[in-house]
Amino acid sequence: MKALITAVSVVLGATGLLWWGLGLPLGVDTAVYRAGGWAVVHGQPLYEHLRALPDWTPDLPFTYPPFAALLFAPFALLPAQWCWSLLAAAAAPALLVTVRAFTDDRRWWLVLGGFALYPVWQGVGLGQVNLVLMAMVAADVLVLKESRYRGLLVGVAAAIKLVPLIFIGHLLLTGRRADALRATGAFAAATGLGFLVLPGDSARYWTSAIFNDHFAQMKGWIGNQSWQGFVTRTAPEDWRFTLIAGFSALAVVATALVVRRLHLTGDARGALLATAGCALLVSPISWTHHWVWLVPLLVHRPALRWLAPVFALPVVVTGNAYLFTAVVLLGAQLRAPSRPLRPVRSLR
Repeated sequence: MKALITAVSVVLGATGLLWWGLGLPLGVDTAVYRAGGWAVVHGQPLYEHLRALPDWTPDLPFTYPPFAALLFAPFALLPAQWCWSLLAAAAAPALLVTVRAFTDDRRWWLVLGGFALYPVWQGVGLGQVNLVLMAMVAADVLVLKESRYRGLLVGVAAAIKLVPLIFIGHLLLTGRRADALRATGAFAAATGLGFLVLPGDSARYWTSAIFNDHFAQMKGWIGNQSWQGFVTRTAPEDWRFTLIAGFSALAVVATALVVRRLHLTGDARGALLATAGCALLVSPISWTHHWVWLVPLLVHRPALRWLAPVFALPVVVTGNAYLFTAVVLLGAQLRAPSRPLRPVRSLR
């Protein structure tokens, strides 16, 4: 398995080098990450027009917290396609970590089969970080159970992209208060580092840029498969706030009940999937490539009866074919007999 994962990483990494040699565009989102890192290195405003964007990318803004831009600063030294190579090469190892956290089955196709799902290969094509963030959360919550550093990866993931903040609540719900405290501390420390190095950009992000015009303009686009996206596309403006607030509150309460029940029955994996599903639904923006959590859902059979409706909702509200295919696969697994749950094993 490790040799296969290495081979996939090498092929994906070499693809970026080849595209760079041919002068072809590759990795729109990675180009934005690189432009954000370039702005940090050269002392340019982070939340204005990004001067280092290649000619072949749209004029997209940097929408992540300043801490993320600090992490992307080394990208400023490399061509955009090389930066894509680094993130693409990390995709297969990230899937391996995630899949092994959610199942004891070690068959190779469970990992590589994830690349057949649209959110995965779209995210790889764009050069997104979602697979890496998912692996960080899965490893922290499910694998590092006996580590004194557990919680730190969740906090760092949240400092890179705010949506993983919901997993701090997950740690509290499942009785891991010390881990939640460490996660909160890691998030605060990373955010504080952003303020220390980039005080102006940090002040702007947390006061105004976090509510950026790009998200407001794109919220109703079909690619946004959160509940807010659906309401924005379909409901009269006067009803939107009520529908969004009401459903979001209901989703959070229902998820808390499901997480507690699954936790008490020993299904830590299913509990984590429930929280991830809630995050995808209630987040203001859940682009199609954010739904990489379909991969662990597909490999973790015991939770499907609880969680298939949550992950199936975008099929109803958007009609996207890739999610319909995923739900068909879920239905096929529901018909199969469930095995007794086994304790989560460490990757070590």
